[in-house]
Amino acid sequence: MPPCPLEIGPAGQAAAHAIERLRTTRGYSQRYLAARVTALGRPLTFTQLSRLERRVRRCDVDDLVAIATALGVTPQALLGDAGTPPWADGGGI
Repeated sequence: MPPCPLEIGPAGQAAAHAIERLRTTRGYSQRYLAARVTALGRPLTFTQLSRLERRVRRCDVDDLVAIATALGVTPQALLGDAGTPPWADGGGI
């Protein structure tokens, strides 16, 4: 039996939402953004981007950095408030 894929957490959910929002705000199609990311040296198909935005595919850190660059923002901008996980309550480790 194949392993079950990992669930997409809050940071992944926030990034997917931010990517879609920024892409549409800029008037970019998924094909166009995927082509921009690929031109930066990180191959990404529009199907992969669509799956990422629909939260079917996880966004790894290399994808996040390349997509942020293609959108003209920092990777942190794509993470928004999700950059601070809910378990990081300031308590000591």
